[in-house]
Amino acid sequence: MSNSPNSRHVRNQIAGSVFRLLEISSPWKIWIFLFCLAISSTIAWLVPESTGLEPAARRALFILLFAASLWISDAVPAFAVGILIIGLQIALLGQPGGVFAENAHDWEEFVQVLGHPLIWLFFGGFVLAAGMSKTSVDYLIANKLILRRNTTPSSLMTSVLCTTFGLSMFISNTATAAMVLAMLRPIWAQADKNKYITGLVLVVAVGANLGGMGSLIGTPPNAIAVGSLAQLQEPIAVPFLKWMVLGLPPGLLLVSIELFYLHRQYLKEAVSIQGLLEKMTVPMTPSVSSDTDHSINPVKRWQRWTVIGTCAMTILLWMTGQWHGLPTAVVSFIPIVVFTTSGLLTQHDVRTLPYDVLFLLAGGLALGQTITMTGLSTWLVDHLPTDSISSFWLVLLLGYTTVLFSNFMSNTAGANILIPLGITLNPGMELETAVVIALCASAAMCLPVATPPNAMVYATERCGSRDFLKLGSILGLIAPPICAAWVTLMGMVL
Repeated sequence: MSNSPNSRHVRNQIAGSVFRLLEISSPWKIWIFLFCLAISSTIAWLVPESTGLEPAARRALFILLFAASLWISDAVPAFAVGILIIGLQIALLGQPGGVFAENAHDWEEFVQVLGHPLIWLFFGGFVLAAGMSKTSVDYLIANKLILRRNTTPSSLMTSVLCTTFGLSMFISNTATAAMVLAMLRPIWAQADKNKYITGLVLVVAVGANLGGMGSLIGTPPNAIAVGSLAQLQEPIAVPFLKWMVLGLPPGLLLVSIELFYLHRQYLKEAVSIQGLLEKMTVPMTPSVSSDTDHSINPVKRWQRWTVIGTCAMTILLWMTGQWHGLPTAVVSFIPIVVFTTSGLLTQHDVRTLPYDVLFLLAGGLALGQTITMTGLSTWLVDHLPTDSISSFWLVLLLGYTTVLFSNFMSNTAGANILIPLGITLNPGMELETAVVIALCASAAMCLPVATPPNAMVYATERCGSRDFLKLGSILGLIAPPICAAWVTLMGMVL
């Protein structure tokens, strides 16, 4: 083959076209992907047969290592790893008469996870958030809460934190951070950069991250924990209200400690906020785009009241499930049915929902299912030196491990890996282990890239990496013992 400049130019053009076609931003990601594949295969197939690792468990180990390395390296999008897990299950474990599947239809159990109740629970949460966003109900709530009696820098900071925390319990923490930052833009964009402005944007990240601890739909790790507990041989049910009992108190304590730190650290320099607060108004008739003619139409009064009533009913039913007996996922169908059949959410609106999170969640549930079904979890337990560690200290150790992992990778990905393993490692304390890992995943915020809210706050250019490091280090040190102590205590009481 010719090595002339023209031929090299042609080859570079072809390679560039292939990268663009595959949406590969950098060829390095191909090499990272191949390295993850090679190292995962090598480790899985070099485990000696004398250790008792069955063929099906060996393939499950490969899937676990490959998925974990891809999540950590970010070689492919996180949701794509979730889909890849299901595909690898079918390819490596679904062949009839092979190492795992026996019948021609056994592969179907690998895709049934897409219909898992938790998938519908999160989908219902997305629909609820979309309806609130389209009618500006979420904006109205946050705006009223933030504007109310905020005449001092201290009260404004506290109000922003409490509002962000509360909204993140029921709305995506990313969406909450985006909404609150947009409302605060007149302050952080127009004011000169100082310590108070830095603290004001940082409370958005703190509230958005920790607010997810308070409810079952607050963040995907919570759903992963509940899903893993439901797949045990003796399933453990965690209804909506029970999760609030387990997760909300430590979340409130942590956010209070962080607020104290933020006040001490960033209230030394303040700005005059009264004039800027007057600009933080919400349009009472916001505009939305029609999916048919793309014209701009005002939101109607009945639409806003429909959203308010549906939200109130859905949240109330979620919180009182132990009395009326309706499963949490079933309640999620209320906003799904109401918003779609009434035309409040159009075909275009439904297409824009974050389905990638659902595939990521499904992949995590599938990974935990594979680890358990193939016997890999039992094999791992038998070969880990955990006999000398008491159950509580193991929960605490897993909490710190989760914080460490989640600072360098998606907290959802970290929960996907650690929750199934932790449950297996700590028999008798499955509930405590799964819940603490999920809660600690929300407490990782040492880096600007640790969570989407961190990245959004960092993008305002009003804070630096050192601010996140100080804030996140405190949170990472105190969150595991607080969560472990509270959840263990509640585990004995409930």
